[in-house]
Amino acid sequence: MRIEGEAAVVTGGASGLGRATAAALAEAGVKVALFDRNLELARKAAAEIGALAVECEVTSADSARAAFATAREAHGPARICINCAGIGGSKRIVDRQNQPMELDHFRRIVEVCLIGTFNTLSLAAADMSKLDPLDADGQRGVIVNTASVAGYEGQIGQISYASAKGGVIGMTLPAARDLASWGIRVCTIAPGIIHTPLLMGLPQETLDMLGRQVPFPKRTGRDREYASLAMEIIRNDYLNGETIRLDGAIRMAPR
Repeated sequence: MRIEGEAAVVTGGASGLGRATAAALAEAGVKVALFDRNLELARKAAAEIGALAVECEVTSADSARAAFATAREAHGPARICINCAGIGGSKRIVDRQNQPMELDHFRRIVEVCLIGTFNTLSLAAADMSKLDPLDADGQRGVIVNTASVAGYEGQIGQISYASAKGGVIGMTLPAARDLASWGIRVCTIAPGIIHTPLLMGLPQETLDMLGRQVPFPKRTGRDREYASLAMEIIRNDYLNGETIRLDGAIRMAPR
């Protein structure tokens, strides 16, 4: 897919995986809109990479629609959508005091990571479906979602996160099949232990320990490696309906 001069939306674009991918897109000549609930941080990132900052709460239909309208007015409809918005959180189903997990904890993580991903995926696809095809194959756009290896091997305490990311993995193929008639591709990246803001608060010895769990290379992943894979998915027209692990061959233990 030719991307120079096209428009892209990156959710969770103010930091981490989203910011790294937005920077790679901008460097390739793409008009990028950073969607993030933290508008101040999004503006800072946008100024640094040459993008547009747009406030967006991915769990809200109205907020996401407004964000897409803002990006569309500035850059035109996006042919590229990268969904990186997400949150984490670790809680057991039953804690050590024999108390069940609060339902709101489970609900919030699923809302952001799974429902939020579907929300922006569907809105992006609707915009793409109205565009003229780019080539003889009829391609109109591409959507890249973010899952996690937790969607395959969720650890103790990850029931909420693993359920949400497993849902993102599960919707990849049916989404690609649903949108095939419009010439829209859908793929998902399932990262392993990536050094993002979620991990930056950990002590270095903890990060080193996590890195040693990876068969090879024995380190945590880098956000630019996620961005590199996202760019390959965008450019390679035959990648569709697939979830690709980006994890150094790690398979997570129960804890």
